[in-house]
Order: sequence, then structure tokens, then C-alpha cells
Amino acid sequence: MGRRLVLQRADPRASGREDEVASPQHSLDTPEGDVATLLRTPGRVSSPAILLGHSYGGSVITAAGTDDRVAGRSTSPRSPQTRPRRHRASRTSSPSPTSAPTSKSPTGASGCCRQPPSASRRLPEQKQRLVWATHIPPAADLFSRNAPGTAWRSKPSWYIVAGNDRTVHPRLQRFVAKRMGATTYEVHSSHLPMLSQPGLVIDVTRTAADAVPGTTTA
Repeated sequence: MGRRLVLQRADPRASGREDEVASPQHSLDTPEGDVATLLRTPGRVSSPAILLGHSYGGSVITAAGTDDRVAGRSTSPRSPQTRPRRHRASRTSSPSPTSAPTSKSPTGASGCCRQPPSASRRLPEQKQRLVWATHIPPAADLFSRNAPGTAWRSKPSWYIVAGNDRTVHPRLQRFVAKRMGATTYEVHSSHLPMLSQPGLVIDVTRTAADAVPGTTTA
């Protein structure tokens, strides 16, 4: 269920500014299903739109961003879109604390973490609990492939590198951002800059929207 939001509620610095935002809810069953869900969202807001994605969501907006109603995309910590060739940083870095063994439920969903995941450990305890309470276990094979489509080859991109990320190595993030030719920002944050540095994320979002006149955010 999507909602129309006003970013001014989260950013009191924006006197008199309103940004139209829609937030789709993904099932995390298949990449194709999540792309299809996202592609229904531009129909509820004005076009053209800027797509925002975080982590796995970056691969979703990369595929969905090829739609004609999308003008650009903004993403924060995520892995490469093309999986067969892995960047050297991902092979030489230490194992991610979030890559602990998982178990499968009878429905095929992966189960993990009886405590807040490492990605949120540097957040205040209240925000850690919020992340833990609202996260949805993905299907066990969700990250084994990407949906087809590579928007950054033809549309502008903005990227926030999380310099203290222990889920996606910062060097890998820089490589991905450079490969896509993204306007890049780097912040001292763990894997969740939208919670630890929300002001920066809003500023980057608005920078992307202002770069393409008439855009809204999805």
C-alpha cells in the first residue's frame, strides 16, 4: 500500500516546499515481482519520477528505471547489478557480519538474526528496534539473480556511499558508483544512512529531483 508523503514533515529546513512521494511495499519474494510492484507506483504520482532505492532496492530501481516514466535514480549502499564478475574488493574484504548462516522456513523464506542485524548496530537502540520490528525476511533465493534492465546506462544516477558500511564494502560501493557514472556523495555511516544521516539523504533526493524539472519521487 503506497502513501503520498511530504518530505517537509521530515525536514523542517524546507520552508514552504512540498515533494510528492510514493512508497511501495515489496514482498521480497522475487526480483521480478518487486520490480512489477514498483512499476505500478509511477501511476499514482506525477511523471517523470525519480526512483530511490537502498541496498537490494538499488537493483530493483535499476531494472524498473528503464520505464519511460522514470527520469533518474538515486541509490545508497548496494552491490553490483551484474553478478557474474565480482569486484576485487568483495573478494578481499573480511566477511560481512550480516552474512551469518540462515535457516529456511517451510515456505522457503530465510530466517536469521534473533537480534537487530549488524547493519543497524551503530544506530540508537530505539531505531535498532524499529528496524528489527519492521524488517521482512526475504525469500531464500532472492539475491541469487537480478531482474532484467539496467537504467544507469541511459539515465542519470546519484549514489550515497556509506563509509562505515559492514554489509556492502565501501570500496565496492565506490566502484559501483563510478561504473554507473553517478554523482556520488560519501558519508560516515553504517549500512543505513537514511536513518543515521536523514538530512543528507533528503538533500541528495532533492538534488536529483531538481536536476530533472517536473519530477516526483517514488
